[in-house]
Order: sequence, then structure tokens, then C-alpha cells
Amino acid sequence: MIPQRLQFLVSPDLPPAQLADVFSAAGHKLFLVGGSVRDAFLQRTVEDFDFATDARPERIAELLDSWADVVYTVGATFGTVAARKDGLTVEVTTFRDEVYRDDSRKPHVSFSDDIETDLSRRDFTVNAIALSLMDMKPIDPHAGLADLAAKVLRTPLEPTVSFSEDPLRMLRLFRFQATLGFKPEASAVKAVSQMGDRLGIVSAERIRDELSKLVVAPAPGKALARVVATGLAAHFLPELPSLAMEQDPHQRHKDVLAHTLAVVDKSSPDLVLRLAALFHDIGKPDTRQFGPDGVSFHHHEVVGARMTKRRMKALRYPKEVVDDVSRLVFLHLRPHTLKMGWTDAAVRRYVRDAGPLLHRLNELVRCDVTTANPRRQRAIQNQIDELEKRIAELGAKEEISRLRAPIDGFQVMGYLGIGPGPRIGDIMGLMLERRIEEGPYTVGEAYAMVREWAVGQGIPDPGPPPDEEE
Repeated sequence: MIPQRLQFLVSPDLPPAQLADVFSAAGHKLFLVGGSVRDAFLQRTVEDFDFATDARPERIAELLDSWADVVYTVGATFGTVAARKDGLTVEVTTFRDEVYRDDSRKPHVSFSDDIETDLSRRDFTVNAIALSLMDMKPIDPHAGLADLAAKVLRTPLEPTVSFSEDPLRMLRLFRFQATLGFKPEASAVKAVSQMGDRLGIVSAERIRDELSKLVVAPAPGKALARVVATGLAAHFLPELPSLAMEQDPHQRHKDVLAHTLAVVDKSSPDLVLRLAALFHDIGKPDTRQFGPDGVSFHHHEVVGARMTKRRMKALRYPKEVVDDVSRLVFLHLRPHTLKMGWTDAAVRRYVRDAGPLLHRLNELVRCDVTTANPRRQRAIQNQIDELEKRIAELGAKEEISRLRAPIDGFQVMGYLGIGPGPRIGDIMGLMLERRIEEGPYTVGEAYAMVREWAVGQGIPDPGPPPDEEE
């Protein structure tokens, strides 16, 4: 009898039942494996389906082509063929036995003929359970179901063997700790501490993808702390362990690493926001100074933004993500510099500088408050409340989300009779600055400003502005 939690897998409308028929008719075995099985037993949403088969990649592609809307063979060299049908993604992989070469970022893949060997080469026992699609019985040679029940992360083989085969599994150990809430087995944690340098053969792109999955987990702080404690972070994110600085003996300045992980946990599981929380204080070690009043970190947001950009580029994050995260790091102290109240000009400038990151920036600033002092915490939160209130009030009067001068650069060039160049940039900057400081002004006032500026620059007087622009 099929357990209730697995009943949905036999639905004729889903890939498991459909592909079982396709592969069985062709004389091949097919098993549901990996995260699909794990999540089904945990009653988590199964979004993608992973299968293992004795068919070789070329044959897999042929069989999927007869069933899917589209087939992807980009991973066929490593035994995996992917496909999409009716909006669902599947991956079908030949039973395999794979080992990394000592100096290679790509695995040497040899194929196997039985599911047990394939399962032994998987990362963790909770992912080394297969379901026979003929009778829906689990194949569990490494007691993965027991580990699911105990919420333990354990490797099917000795941890040193599993991690040598694919060193990324060391980071994945902590990713699953964060996403599943499971506890890594002590021997696995010990192995990470001993062989973290093995991560050096893994591509930056694969490390980036694991880190991204880790940081958007419900509460990644404890897992990230283990990434640091085992020494693994030193091999791909050395700025993080550097935050575990000695505390200020005079002011008892809080542990910057512990503070950072608390900010990460408090923030919404949005990749850009979580990465900004992770990086927001990485400039502190390089800017720390001790003085008569205790420790200070002057301009750590400036230094931190540069360090963030450099590290994220090394991890091959997309340019737009790098720019957004480093911008948030650069701006995260901005609200604290305006303690005397928010003037209209200050609000406009803040909104202009934050741009589309405004809501993320406000949340980052709020989450950055981890003090145990209730009065200080309340004061800072009230400050952000006041800022958001002022943004709403000013936004009701004028368009502050798209601050710009009343006329554009083409109109200025046409009026002055000159081409593009630094001078046009200068006057456009001056007009924007006036818009920020004084609020909205008319097209006529803008032309008058351009005319006065031009005369002062030695540009021939362009005369009255065109009537149609008034």
C-alpha cells in the first residue's frame, strides 16, 4: 500500500507516473531520487523531479524527446538530461559513480548499472533514497529514512570520501542545515574542518549558487556561523571570519560577526537584501580604531562597499546583483547621519540615492538594530519611522521617486547650440541639485538658470528661451 504522503506521485498527470510508463516500455529501470524523494517524505512541496535510470544519456534524450515539450542535453556529458513538460522540470541521470580529479573543477564520470551504487555516491543519506516507480517502494541502503526522522545530515560514505568526490558538498552540508533545519553529524563537521581547502577546485559559480540558497533559508545564521567555525568560509568568503574581531575592552563593543548573523536572520529572505545584510559591516576590520572614547569604524560603509563589490565579482554574481548589494552596503548608515530631523531636501536626497532599493534599504537599516538596550532600540526604530513618514508626506506633494530637472540634456544643448560634453553634465547636475534642495520648479525657471550659467561660462548668450518650452 502506497503511503498517503506519496499518493500524489502516482497521479497520471505528473511526470513520475508518465515517465515510468515511457522508460518501462523501453525496457529501462527508472527511480525517483534525491530531493524529490526527500521532500515527498517530508511533505514539502516538490517543484522539480529528479530521476535515475540504467539508460545511457543518449537513450534518455531519445525517450524524453518523445514525452517532453523541450529537452536539454547540456549536462549529458555528466550523465544528466533535463526536460520540461507542462511547466514542470525533470532531470534524468544515468546511474553513476563519479570522482573529482585532484586538480580538476569537473568530475570524471563513470556510469554504473545499479541504483545502490548510484545512491552511495550522493551527498547525504537523506538525499540517497530512491523510489521504485514500478511499485513505489523505497530503496534506502544508507538508512536515509531514519536520518529524515532524526533530522540528521550524514554522508552515505565516510565524510572524507564524499567531500573529496565533490567538495561543494561541504558547503551544501550547511545549506541543508539552514533550509531543512537538520543537524550536521559531528564526523561530517570535523571533515569540513580538516579539508576545507579542497573547495579550491570548485568553480566560483557553483559556490555562488550554494551560498545564495543558504542565505535565503528561513534562518541561516547558525549555519553561517558553522561555515565560519569550520574554517570553510576562509576559502571563499574570507571577509566573514574577519568579522570575529576581539571586543573593545573599554566599550565592550559587540561581536561584529554575531551582530552580522543576527541582521541576516532578521531580514526578509530576499537574495539582495540578505547579501547586503551579510556584507554590510565587512569594512569594519579595516577601519577599526581605538581612541579615548572607545572603538570607532569611520567610513566602514565606504570601504565595505568596495570590498563587497570585489568579493561578489570573484563569486561571479551578476552585475546588477553586485551593484545593488554594494549600493545597500554603502548607504546603510545614511539614516543615522541625519539625527536632527528630516528636511525636505534630506528626504529627496535619500530617496534619490536609494532609488529602487528604497524599501530594501529601510528594512536593512531596521534590521541593523540588534542592541539589547530597549531605549536605544526604540529610538533608532522611531527615527526610521519618522523617515518613512516624511517620505510618504513629501511623496503625496511631489514626485520624489523620479527626481529630475524640468528640462533634459537635449533641450539644453538645443537651447545653447552646443554639443554633448562635460559642460552639459555640469549644468544638468546643478539643475538636479536645485530640484533636490528647493523642490519642483518650472521649465521657464530652468531655462533662466541655464542662461545665467551659460553667460558665466563664457558661452554666448542664447537669448530668451523658446516660447514653446514655457
